[in-house]
Amino acid sequence: MRRTLLACLAIIQTVLCFAQLPKTNPMVFGNNRLTVITPTLLRLEYATDGKFVDAPTMFAYNRSACVPISELSIRELGNNCFEIQTPALRIWFHQDGYPFSTSNLKVYYKLDGKEKTFTNRFVLGKNLGGPVETLDRVTEAIPMNDGLLTRSGWYMIDDNRGDLLVNGWLQPRDTRHHLQDQYCFIYGNDYRAALSSLGAVSGHVPMTRKYMHGVWYCRYWDYTADEFLAIVHDYDKHQFPLDNLVFDMGWHTNDATEGTGHNGHLNWTGFTWNRKLIPDPAALIDSIHRLGVTVSLNDHPHDGIRPHESIYPDYAKATGLRPGEKSLFNLSDSNYMQNFFKFAHRPSEKMGVDFWWLDWQQNYLYPYVPGTNTTTLSWINELYYRESAKNNTRGCNYSRWGGWGDHRHPLWFSGDAQANWPMLAFEVKLSAQSGNAGCYYWIHDTGGFRGKNNPELTTRWTQFSALSAALRVHSTKDATLDRRPWTGGELYTRANRSMYRLRSKLMPYVYSSVWQTYKTMVPLNRAMYIDYGNQPESYENEQEFTFGDIIMAAPVTSPGKGDSLTASQKVWFPHGDLWFDFFTHQRYEGGQTRNIAKSIMEFPMYVKGGWVLPMQPYTPRPATSPLDTLVMRVYPAGRNADNTYTLYEDDGITLDYEKGASATTRLQYTEKGSRHSVVVFPAQGTYKGQVSHRAYRVELAAFGHIDAVKVNGRRVRTSYDKEQKLNVVDIPSTSIREQIIIEF
Repeated sequence: MRRTLLACLAIIQTVLCFAQLPKTNPMVFGNNRLTVITPTLLRLEYATDGKFVDAPTMFAYNRSACVPISELSIRELGNNCFEIQTPALRIWFHQDGYPFSTSNLKVYYKLDGKEKTFTNRFVLGKNLGGPVETLDRVTEAIPMNDGLLTRSGWYMIDDNRGDLLVNGWLQPRDTRHHLQDQYCFIYGNDYRAALSSLGAVSGHVPMTRKYMHGVWYCRYWDYTADEFLAIVHDYDKHQFPLDNLVFDMGWHTNDATEGTGHNGHLNWTGFTWNRKLIPDPAALIDSIHRLGVTVSLNDHPHDGIRPHESIYPDYAKATGLRPGEKSLFNLSDSNYMQNFFKFAHRPSEKMGVDFWWLDWQQNYLYPYVPGTNTTTLSWINELYYRESAKNNTRGCNYSRWGGWGDHRHPLWFSGDAQANWPMLAFEVKLSAQSGNAGCYYWIHDTGGFRGKNNPELTTRWTQFSALSAALRVHSTKDATLDRRPWTGGELYTRANRSMYRLRSKLMPYVYSSVWQTYKTMVPLNRAMYIDYGNQPESYENEQEFTFGDIIMAAPVTSPGKGDSLTASQKVWFPHGDLWFDFFTHQRYEGGQTRNIAKSIMEFPMYVKGGWVLPMQPYTPRPATSPLDTLVMRVYPAGRNADNTYTLYEDDGITLDYEKGASATTRLQYTEKGSRHSVVVFPAQGTYKGQVSHRAYRVELAAFGHIDAVKVNGRRVRTSYDKEQKLNVVDIPSTSIREQIIIEF
């Protein structure tokens, strides 16, 4: 009888304990709430009144993300202690009624094969770097801000002071009761998991407009309409590609007599076209568009709409301004911003302006949005991006980096960097490490914004920019500085032309890699440890990066010697793969470090063996030309291999991709012994403007001389490209819905 009673008591106790277990994720334990957002990301909250925060913030933008409770293992350990297991973490929590601390929370994870313990102490160290806001006035390498990735395998973000987004607008939160709101990224060696978790809680980086990743011309100079058109024609005449033409401050008048100004001048903000330079802006923009080039305008909005502007009377009437009343730029007022965009931007957009370069530099005046904890730069980036996403068009921004969550507003202007070798080296490092915080698409001032004209430096900068988010030149208002790539002399013109044409040819790969970033949150320019963190050497060379999945580069960042201006750069070749010089096809075994010498005509750029690199023939408008010929560069794997790269396509500008309007084409390379094959699978998906047929050009490099090639079982002739030193198989235009098999 006593034994039966004890057994019943045990059953009752088990049922009672089970009843205390959380039934949902987020998991509430009194005044504590723990959310398992992803298997490697936890949110920790403590509220004295038990009221938790579900509204989004600029960082925690997606509140719906969490692991289903069915995928977690939760058990009660006794004494109000719980164990929660995710596929990656084991969490011990003692419900003691106090905020999450080192005493009541421990998280166990794996790092370098060993179990480690995380506690939320905010003792942050061993960080692998992240973006800085701007390189304005920077002349050499500077300390970088934090990214998510650390050698310790974890990082924390405190969002408890982050303003809420209520009905799309900032609302300061009440922190008198909500005392804790921490995000714990605990990923060990899995850096991709950390970046994926950033996308889960903060939203994925959106697809960008394709033309943003092309070639830009920009210069701080007061050009006339005829001069702007001449620039486009000169790019074509000198056989350089061009996709976007930037109008710097000279596009608007500079006759302001009041305002805060900048650097002692009142003419930075302006929205009235300078008709002396550009008599008919709409006609000019239309002419540039007919040449296949987009137009963007510089905008310093900090002085708002002032009385000298042509739009001021209508603006004043709409906003009820009294005569003489000042109208300060006010990011905290939604009505003000609606009227600002209506009167300052939309008239130019109706003329055809494609996007705005938000050249915000006024943080010393307006560091925070009035009445909030949100920085002005992060909020203005949000508002400009929203405003740009109209009529089913993708949002489009070009601004300085605004901090956590700003990855949702691409792309980013790194600022007015000095023209010198140390700055070029730092921009290489900055681009590779900025993706650690979501800053995926830096666009730099190729050649540097200010400093002495140095054609060699500009050419080496161009080589780096050819493997960046875009190839953009820019320089200050100096008659001796113009970064047009044919102005430095014959040697530099030839070298620059080669790099500009490289950028044009790589556009299918670039855009497919942009799609990959959108899907996975893995950077376009990525530090070596993201893909090769299990190899210690991946942390040692900050001048090296991967560009997408199968290209690796270490741009030259020092002056050369001799007539060919030859300079060296250290290159580490990751173990486990063969690597091939894109220009010479020289083969390098993985697992070694070499000093690579390159003349001014080339730089250290390598393709991973055993993959298909999708390209296109040279075109002067690389970001908008239809892909009616797909060029496929292939290098051997050196072992048995079966690898597939996915070519991605869409219309490049609308939001239809969110509804599935896009196409993917699998490009498979197989190597087994001496037998090799390339398979182009039928394209899957449709979108407006999609080509129905395309030709194929297969470039077989580093295979030696090839005679016998079959295409879909039929023997075909090959040719040899003496300039590129590779075998070529040309396949006539074929339906993109047909499979093509190339065997050799």
